[in-house]
Amino acid sequence: MKKLLILLSLVLSISCYAQKKQIIHVVSHNRTTVICDTKMSGNNPYPSWGIFPSESTPVRKITMKVTLGSPDSLRTAHWDYLDHIYLRRKGGLNGKMINYEIGRMLTPYGSIYNKGWNWTWKVDVTDFAPLLRDSVEVVYVHSGYEDKTVGWALTIDFEILSGPSVVRSLGITPLWNGAFKYGDPNYNIVDSLRPISYVAPTGTAISRIRIQHTGHGMDRPKGCSEFCSRWRELSMDGKLVDRRDMWKKCGGNPLYPQGGTWVYSRAYWCPGDLQVPDIIDVPASAGKHAASIMMEPYTATGNIQAEENISAYMFCYSSPLQKTDVALEQILVPTDEQQFKRLNPACFNPRFLIRNLGSHNLRSLTITCGTDGFSKRVYHWKGNLEFNKTTEIVLNEPVQFKQGKNRYTVTLSKPNGVADAWMGDNELTTTFIAPELYPTNFVLQFRTNNRPKDNTVFLIDALGNTLFHKGPQDLDAATLYQDTIRLKEGKYELCLIDTAGNGLEFWAEPKNGDGYLRMFDMKGNLIHTFESDCGDGEKLSFVATPNFVADTTQAKYAFSLYPRVVTSNTEFSVVSNKTSEMKVVFTVDGKVYQQHEYSAIKNGTFNYNLDDLPDGRILMEVFINGKSHFKGRINKRKPKMS
Repeated sequence: MKKLLILLSLVLSISCYAQKKQIIHVVSHNRTTVICDTKMSGNNPYPSWGIFPSESTPVRKITMKVTLGSPDSLRTAHWDYLDHIYLRRKGGLNGKMINYEIGRMLTPYGSIYNKGWNWTWKVDVTDFAPLLRDSVEVVYVHSGYEDKTVGWALTIDFEILSGPSVVRSLGITPLWNGAFKYGDPNYNIVDSLRPISYVAPTGTAISRIRIQHTGHGMDRPKGCSEFCSRWRELSMDGKLVDRRDMWKKCGGNPLYPQGGTWVYSRAYWCPGDLQVPDIIDVPASAGKHAASIMMEPYTATGNIQAEENISAYMFCYSSPLQKTDVALEQILVPTDEQQFKRLNPACFNPRFLIRNLGSHNLRSLTITCGTDGFSKRVYHWKGNLEFNKTTEIVLNEPVQFKQGKNRYTVTLSKPNGVADAWMGDNELTTTFIAPELYPTNFVLQFRTNNRPKDNTVFLIDALGNTLFHKGPQDLDAATLYQDTIRLKEGKYELCLIDTAGNGLEFWAEPKNGDGYLRMFDMKGNLIHTFESDCGDGEKLSFVATPNFVADTTQAKYAFSLYPRVVTSNTEFSVVSNKTSEMKVVFTVDGKVYQQHEYSAIKNGTFNYNLDDLPDGRILMEVFINGKSHFKGRINKRKPKMS
């Protein structure tokens, strides 16, 4: 009996260890300064080696986190360039060249970002796990033609979750990789994107196409490939398995505002985005197969330059190794992760993403969640989720929090009513800052721009009741609306929607005018301002309290700069709750052309003549008491000849 107890204890110990989450970080690039190389082809490679887990270490998932920041000794780069991240080779300097693209970065318009700024994106690269072993060379290739006075600080961090594999990897076949001319009357893209045959090894049950695809160039008449929508079809063994329009709306980008035309929708990409690849799983068996791709037929008539930049691979996998296996992918609300900035902070409706990794469809699940220091809530989810598919779960309840920093945990259990095959990816914890406190009574100022029919402003409570609403039918152009809002103590959400996706002000479209949305307490103190250059809109979650007291020692500011496409003059206004010293600086490519200093400024409007500045991109930066609080782009053009 004693031996049996010892053996049972050992088995339980091993089982618990196997379920324990272990995360390994491999950083290939750590604040590497990245600049353009205009002397070459416009591509500048930045290779670096990383030491990944050995073949004996089980790998469950690999997430590649890419951070771009303002470099230490240069100004932040401006243009939206196409950058590639390659797995060049493994096994040391004498290792075999591989050159597989594992990530695709579209850089943001960064000229308005100062020292200390950075942004992190992430993408799943688990498909390349068999190659991300031991010594691996990772290359970040930066494209473009900016001069060497601007750049990025680049960090690439591979977050590796050690645990049992979901499927068995049986092979990788490159498909279509390159920049392919599109719409060229002298070149048929079909001749380059020919079907590719491959042999699936014994044991294959899934063929997975992983494809990164972006359009570039600006031809006539459609603006292909950057600014034209076109369809793409993928087929396996002559059967259509995927068809989609290669188009992406950009007004909802979480990284906003940017110093360029960030709101314009594009050919399956947006400035300031690490592209998530398309994943198409197709049931397959061992033997010979063929994959094919087809682009919408199109012929340009002028400025022939369109390209379809494609990177595609075929992965052969076994059947899922477990029948019942669920994973918690990420918590979207509440969290302080940058990619979910538009959803947070939040007062209600926690939301998170789950993925089915088992061979059996996921039909039920128990969810336990809550904020540290508060009672945990238990929910029972029902659905019908196939292998490798995800679904977003939104809970109809408030987010509990204390003021300041909080921790929120979600735990999954009992998928399909049984024990999960591996519980190491069943729980996540996020940190988040609680929404701010505001008064129960306040004044809302909404100044429309010249396109008020694009806008809606509304206020809802924790039950979803609409307490205030101004829609297109209520709004006139270039009009100031001032409403006194009276609320009960509680949690609320104030939302601004712009259906055109270009916000209340967008520098490149001065004809649309300049609008704003601001909140003041009953004494006239500014307490919050919405970002006017907000694309699809913006939301504010807050807690209304009758005990609110405005802290006038902490300055709040609202700025407006209009117009931003000029031939000579522009106007700048500031509204604050505190008197301060202000300095306004105009620069072009880092050179100061004008500097204006003011004392004892609280509210004011200022006009500036820019005749002495060169045409092109101008940056205006506003310092309050020596600290930068606003940086905006202006484009100066030559006056039209009469």
